[in-house]
Order: sequence, then structure tokens, then C-alpha cells
Amino acid sequence: MPVVGPVVGPVAASQTAISVLTALLEARTGQQIAAYRSWRLDTALKPLLRDRKLDTLDQLVTQLLEGSDRLIGDRIVDALVNQETSFFRDAQVFELLVEAVAAAQAERRRVRIWCAGCSTGQEPLSLAMAFAERHQTSGAPMPEIVATDVSEAALARARAGRFSQFEIQRGLPVRQMIRWFDTTGSDWVAKPELVKLVSFRRMNLVSDQPPPGRFDIILCRNVLLYLSTQTKTHVFPKLADALNPGGMLVLGAGETVIGQTSAFEPSKGFRGFYQLQGEEGRSQAVG
Repeated sequence: MPVVGPVVGPVAASQTAISVLTALLEARTGQQIAAYRSWRLDTALKPLLRDRKLDTLDQLVTQLLEGSDRLIGDRIVDALVNQETSFFRDAQVFELLVEAVAAAQAERRRVRIWCAGCSTGQEPLSLAMAFAERHQTSGAPMPEIVATDVSEAALARARAGRFSQFEIQRGLPVRQMIRWFDTTGSDWVAKPELVKLVSFRRMNLVSDQPPPGRFDIILCRNVLLYLSTQTKTHVFPKLADALNPGGMLVLGAGETVIGQTSAFEPSKGFRGFYQLQGEEGRSQAVG
């Protein structure tokens, strides 16, 4: 058989273009793209190139630097931000969240949850389904759910609650598909009664202030993976300041607070969660 060499894509970029694009993403969101993952630029930006009838990333960077289109930077960042998500991702986490909310409700009248980096909405909508069904069966009060993301394009999809057949099948049982979604063509659209249980807001986790008020639980899963160590030292105090005393932080499976901040400690009651230490622990971080 003939040896097939590497395929060079039509959007191969110069090192200058790669540097400009990765610097833009980090400046806007704090997220980094490692040099060995620069192939993501080609993959993520191909639709934008087609839309603008461009052949290369260098041409796209030229338009960006010309400054004639104020929205092009937003569109580039929206395309590059990692939006990997699914319904009920890591099911055990959601089971523990229901228990944690029940424990918090025993002490407070209203529990507040913040989903930071909510992407296209599967995580907060999963929470809304879980707690709405709990409310229907036991009468337990609904927590307030606030979801934020840096990408306005992702938030628009989340607010619309519209998902492809592939997206809807990732983690969502058939019973809940039928209960909470309607079909429109080949897509599935969340019922308004579900979407209204979540307040979606645009927020840059690195540069913006958290949503007003304090929360009992913050989910910030698989967001810190893409931030530099220095950036994390600014984010952890922000998360700590947004929590009620004794509140909990939920990170992704590959993330930890150990060695990065002294504001949190592993929860004794909920494995894998991190609990806010006393008031003296607020705004403390390991540099």
C-alpha cells in the first residue's frame, strides 16, 4: 500500500497568526491553547472562514488587526472557547448535588447555585430537571440556578434550549427527553417551563464580577483546566467570595484546589466537592 503523508489543510496558519489568535483568546477569557494543540485553531475557525469567504487564518487575522469589524474578535473567541458539555455529565456528581442541596435547604430558606462556564446550557438544564422532578415528587423547594458563560453565542443556544439529536442523546434518558423536550424537525427544544428555571447571563470569569449575591454551591467544572496558574490565583478568590459560609465548589474530575488556594478544603460529607473554609479563608490563594 502507498504511504500516505500528512495532509496540509487549506487554512494552515503562519506562526504570527497562531500567536495573535491564541493571545486574543487568553486576553479575553484567560484560556490558553498549548502549542501542541494549535490544530484546534484550524478546526474551530473553519466555519468562520467559510462565512467570510476567506482561505487562511492569516487573512482572518489581517481583518482582525485592521479593526474595521468590531465583532470579528467576539466571533473568533466564541469559536475558540472550548464548549464540550453534555447532559448529566458525570451522573454521580448530580446525585451528590441533590443531597448537598437538601442539606443546605435544611439550614436556609432558599438555596442558590451558580454554574460558571455553562457553555450551551446542558449542565444547568440538567440541574433544573433534577430539582423540578424532586419538587414534583416531594414538594422540596426549587433552588435558584444562575448560569454564566463568556460566549454570547453559547448563551443564545442555551436560552433557546435547542439541541441536535446527537446532543440530546448524550447523557439524557429517554424519559426525560420526552418529559422536558419537544421535537422540531430533527432538533429537540426544551420546554419553556424548563428554560425559565435557569437565569442565563454573560460573564467573563476572569475579568468580570460574579452574579450578585452569594451562592451555596458553585459548579466550575472543566473551566480551570484551560487557565494559567497565575490566572487561577485570581479566579479562586472570586469564587470564594461568591459563596455563603460553608458553601461548596464543584470542579471537574481532572481539577483540584490542592496547592492552588487555601480558601477551600475537601468536603468531608460530599466526596469530590470542596468546602469553603471560615471567613478567614476568603480571598486567600497560593501564589
